[in-house]
Amino acid sequence: MCSDARARLMEELTVASRRSMASAALFSQAVADRLGLHPTDLQCLNVLTLEDGPVPTSRVAALTGLTIGSATRLVDRLERAGYVVRRRDERDRRRVMVAAVPEKAAELRRMWERLNGGLGSLFDDLDDAELRLVVAQLRRAADFHGEQVARLRAGQP
Repeated sequence: MCSDARARLMEELTVASRRSMASAALFSQAVADRLGLHPTDLQCLNVLTLEDGPVPTSRVAALTGLTIGSATRLVDRLERAGYVVRRRDERDRRRVMVAAVPEKAAELRRMWERLNGGLGSLFDDLDDAELRLVVAQLRRAADFHGEQVARLRAGQP
């Protein structure tokens, strides 16, 4: 592909990516508003429901990029709202684990399914190989964004 055409295509990709991120942030805000949560609390709850099980508050801090103190306050808010519970770690009773309340996690999952119900139809015209490519690119983008978050939080430009 000609370098000018490639440059225009990369600019188009940049614009589309920025629009997608803004759209996702606004969508997240609307969902958080509907649930009466702060957007950060919603995203914390979202990542907690994607974890394999209960996690310590230090993991909540790592997942959200918050300090331990801020993560503790976030967990406090989610606990008061009935979305998470704290439990003592069975192997180390000194450690407190945070877990999503199963009924609330199911409620959140149903809400995502209702809101994203038509999402699958966006990909109906793709074959399996193209769909695998989209999934791979979304995973790469999530990894990339995670690296950028870490870089920014470390004070790097």
